[in-house]
Amino acid sequence: MEFELQRLKYSYDALEPHIDKRTMEIHHSKHYAGYTNKLNANIKDTDLEGKTIEEILKTTQHIAAIRNNAGGYYNHNLFWSIMTPNGNTDISNELKKSIEETFGSIEEFKEEFSKVASTQFGSGWAWLYVADGALKIGATPNHDNPIMEIELNGEPILCLDVWEHAYYLNYQNVRPDYINAFFEIINWEEVSKKYDEIVSRT
Repeated sequence: MEFELQRLKYSYDALEPHIDKRTMEIHHSKHYAGYTNKLNANIKDTDLEGKTIEEILKTTQHIAAIRNNAGGYYNHNLFWSIMTPNGNTDISNELKKSIEETFGSIEEFKEEFSKVASTQFGSGWAWLYVADGALKIGATPNHDNPIMEIELNGEPILCLDVWEHAYYLNYQNVRPDYINAFFEIINWEEVSKKYDEIVSRT
């Protein structure tokens, strides 16, 4: 079974003015579609064909093409799902409490996440993830993610794409403005579901 392009639950212009229509259209239909198609081509007729994306991510540490395209596919699927045109949805009490216990407050979490996202050199991603039951923030280069067997290891619940193609048409080289805009469209309800599911298994 091939990996399929995830359809957005909102239109390309739905996240404006925070993320513009043209950026979303190119990002989804060109970049993301490219990772998806290349991933399917990379694993065709190999022992990775038929495995889940998580299984592939854990077994491709030294195969650059598969690593990059599998990461690009997984990361974008999560990214699309944790944004919403409806503004900030409700965060669960469990996740809110964990964020406050870990970072001090929601605002302090945003400050730390923003710092990590803005200082990631070059292309990459910023993450909020769960490791050993605890919330952590980190960044990865390229399309690496916490599911891979890397130092930053855990289960992601929120991510931000800081590749230039994700924001350059609207924000040019001012990445902090893009990061600030991202906080206006986070689907905290979806992030909370992911967190609650992980916690329920531990």
